[in-house]
Amino acid sequence: MNTPINIEKLDSYDFALLKALQADGRLTIADLAKRINLSPTPCTSRLRRLEKHGFIDGYFARLAPSLLNNDLLAFLQVRLSATDEKTLTSFNRAVLNIPQIQECHMVGGGFDYLLKVRVKDMEAFRYFLARVLSRLPEIENTHSYFVMEQVKETTELDLN
Repeated sequence: MNTPINIEKLDSYDFALLKALQADGRLTIADLAKRINLSPTPCTSRLRRLEKHGFIDGYFARLAPSLLNNDLLAFLQVRLSATDEKTLTSFNRAVLNIPQIQECHMVGGGFDYLLKVRVKDMEAFRYFLARVLSRLPEIENTHSYFVMEQVKETTELDLN
């Protein structure tokens, strides 16, 4: 049986490996090993260990939204009519199957959820709001905020 590891068990090589993969998830083992100053075998062992213990969630390609007809980025505040467990669970399940919703966060404060939504244009957003979002359970109201300029977007964590 493998003992779970936590962040205190990571050393400078582990963090270097994570930083390198964050910047370029397509690095080969040879390039990764060279970058963190290890030979390929221990580099591979460390990588597998970090994957196994959940420090690496997965690998993906970041696509260019504007080249794929997803130019409009909006954030929506959503307030539900109730916040009992049944309502929250129902809403959570419903958003999982909506491709326009890239992120959904339950938040504390003046509203219940913050959604990150990407669609083609304002017409597509209007359709999304009227025909998709409005059908979700127990929504009391929403407020939409449209991105005029994307100043920074990253998936990289500060590992310093």
